[in-house]
This record gives sequence, C-alpha cells and structure tokens, in this order.
Amino acid sequence: MGLFDSVAGAVLGKLGGDKGTMVQVAMDLFNQNGGLAGVLEKFKTGGFAEQADSWVSKSENLSISAEQITQVLGSSTISNIADKLGMDPDEISTKIAEYLPQVIDKMTPEGEVNAGSGNLLTAVLGMLK
Repeated sequence: MGLFDSVAGAVLGKLGGDKGTMVQVAMDLFNQNGGLAGVLEKFKTGGFAEQADSWVSKSENLSISAEQITQVLGSSTISNIADKLGMDPDEISTKIAEYLPQVIDKMTPEGEVNAGSGNLLTAVLGMLK
C-alpha cells in the first residue's frame, strides 16, 4: 500500500456517511482508470466530451445523469463498487453523477489538465470544507 492509499485510508476512517463513501468511490474510479486523464478520456470516448471539458474548464460544469455514468463506466463497474460498499448500484451512479464534476473541477483549478492537476485527495478534502 502506498503513502497515498495510507493517507486516504486514514481520511476515510475519519469521515462518515456520504462524504466518506464518495472519497472511496472517487479513489477507486481514478485508480482503475489511470487517474484524472484516464477518467476524462473515458467520458470523452463515451460520448460526453462536452461535459468532461466543462468540468476541467473555468466555466460552469455541465451535469451528467446517473444513467450516463452507468453507460460510460459500465454496469459491472458500478455493481462492483456498489457491492464493495454495500450500496445499491443506482445510488452509487447517482452519487457519482453528483460529485464527479465537482471533484474534477477542483482538481483542475486553472481550467486545464497539467502537471499540477490530479491531486484527488486535496480536491476531495477541499470539497469537504
């Protein structure tokens, strides 16, 4: 287990409820898809380039639906995350749709993906304030 995972695990242990769950979901998604660039590419190739670009840009974030999240990530991925957390797949996809644009927006404060982008833990902690 790396330092990032250790710190993130400690944070998860301190957080309860929805916020702690979403930290874990975000970590899993970013780890499984190659980080920020991989997640963005997955949404772009899945037909949601406009939404993904808006999450990075300095303009308003476009929304994405729970159904669209499932379409891009795949129902098996959503089901695996739900099983791991003991939650309903529909609930997980709804939460991802709610929080993913915000997380990516916080990870790209300059409106672009660059060497300073991609600090997931910092982005999520900033949302918890």
